[in-house]
Amino acid sequence: MTELEVLLQYQEVDGKLRGIEQKISSSDERKKYFSAKKFLEKASEKLEILDNKAVSLERSATALTKKYIALAKSLDEFAGLDDLVAQGADISFYKKQALSVSEQLKGIKGELSQIVSAVQAIQKEYAALKQQTITAQKQFKEYKVKYNEVKEGNAEEMAKLEKELAKIEKGADPQIMTKYKAKRREKIFPIIGKLRDNRCPFCGMDLPIALQSRLSDGKVIECDSCHRFIYKG
Repeated sequence: MTELEVLLQYQEVDGKLRGIEQKISSSDERKKYFSAKKFLEKASEKLEILDNKAVSLERSATALTKKYIALAKSLDEFAGLDDLVAQGADISFYKKQALSVSEQLKGIKGELSQIVSAVQAIQKEYAALKQQTITAQKQFKEYKVKYNEVKEGNAEEMAKLEKELAKIEKGADPQIMTKYKAKRREKIFPIIGKLRDNRCPFCGMDLPIALQSRLSDGKVIECDSCHRFIYKG
């Protein structure tokens, strides 16, 4: 067989293998398996983020509580206010001080209330995510088994085609096969096509006459643009 015939035969068999791969890849079992897997990967990150938020809020609440207690104790200084006034002290000064402390305490109460609401929201989100994670874990196990069954159901046919490809490859140019397989890994297919109106059948690039002249006796050339292989019929 000519180089071209070998490559076309290889691509024909490879196309059958690719068809099976696509069937497996588009199966509901695979989609649901990877969907559950992706969710579980993201869920652990989300749970960690929620944990960190909860710890941060707890620290803020502790700091505010300490501040509140300290300010509340400072009000004890005004317990003997009547005696101070009787001694001629300026009551307006003490009123301003007491008002300032009162406003600060009010502000701290408001902040603590917001923290409590935030913690409750996190607890609710955490509980929901935890339940979703439990469901996803069950689905992951279930569809992993089903996905493996789909792969196993096609394994024999795929092995047969791979064996046939290996046999055909022995008669192919190693350099061309290396480039072919590189394109295949990029999920590009077909990789070999017939010249069309002096253009690459894949990307449409005009081929120089000098390059076209090499298309003889079953030879193939590589497109300078898309790097796929072209032959002349």
